[in-house]
Amino acid sequence: MRGHFVDIREHIREGIKKSAPASVLVAMSGGVDSSVAALLLTKAGFAATGLTMKNYCYGDADVPERGCCSVEAVHDARRECDRLGIPHVVADTEELFTREVIGNFLSEYRSARTPNPCVRCNTIVRFRTLLDYAVKLGIDYVATGHYARVFEREDGSRFVVRAVNREKDQSYFLSGVRGEILDRVLFPIGELGKDAVRSLAKNASMAVAEKPESQEVCFVPDGGLKPFLESRGVRLAPGKIENTRGEPIGEHAGLGGYTVGQRRHLGVAAGTPQYVVRLDRKRNVLVLGGPDDLLERELACTFEWIDPSTAKDVDEVTAQIRYRHAPAPLARLSLDGAAGRVEFETPQRAVCPGQTIVLYRGDIVVGSGVIDGPGPL
Repeated sequence: MRGHFVDIREHIREGIKKSAPASVLVAMSGGVDSSVAALLLTKAGFAATGLTMKNYCYGDADVPERGCCSVEAVHDARRECDRLGIPHVVADTEELFTREVIGNFLSEYRSARTPNPCVRCNTIVRFRTLLDYAVKLGIDYVATGHYARVFEREDGSRFVVRAVNREKDQSYFLSGVRGEILDRVLFPIGELGKDAVRSLAKNASMAVAEKPESQEVCFVPDGGLKPFLESRGVRLAPGKIENTRGEPIGEHAGLGGYTVGQRRHLGVAAGTPQYVVRLDRKRNVLVLGGPDDLLERELACTFEWIDPSTAKDVDEVTAQIRYRHAPAPLARLSLDGAAGRVEFETPQRAVCPGQTIVLYRGDIVVGSGVIDGPGPL
């Protein structure tokens, strides 16, 4: 794919041409990554404004303090904006986040699927809100503290690209972000590693320099997933556990507490390692098997978008079926509208309905969708 990586310096030059600093709206989550992104942009000469999204009514929601959307996070973001001498605004995204992220999360678990709420939040809530506010405030660009980059093809179309640091790369979570948003988005830390980011924060005396990362779903309280689901009306009915031969081998406490590929906390002693192979929602049965039972060569998915050239040519195209999944080469890809069928060159482990599948050509994101299940459904 011919083109070039988009460099922040290009946007600085545009500001110089206008005889005024280019302006940028920075998503501030209260963490070190977004704070350093704002730091780098202000140092580069941008007129920056910080924006934090309020996703909850904090008087009613039991939001973990570790979350990127907690009251503490809002305070941290405001404090770092004050330290940088830039304005800070709060966007009320509670209704949108509740409907599109939490609502979808609950719906997927009711259907015995395992969703990825971070991908959906970035696609529908975070970046759309950033762009809407940038337009409203007359701001040129938007930026976040994600570890990713942007690539511009010769025809002018733009794509999300993996970060230079593969260990921190977040392009998977940004795979649904495209179009007019990418025309205006900046990723200031896309070429840095975490140690470098923390070092910059320490040198700038930022209070968030050593703040730990949030690794869990931001809106699920510390009490765990099952109590959260039950509190939101997702019924977790006990049922049978079967092996792949259909023989009963135990009882489960509700399908919502399990995911394909899970090995721990199954409550079954079989003498050999057992994994969740399938969640049979119609019969309310949890199916367990050995490691080989998790291997699938094909999957069906629903694409949110896909670059047209990818549908025609899968040479050098790989797919990730989970965030930590190794990129896997494709043997074949077929489309019928948004419905897709992906065949891998080698069988893949633990194809999980509800998870995001991301297609890459090299390091460039060229498609994104949701897995419906293994095989040609």
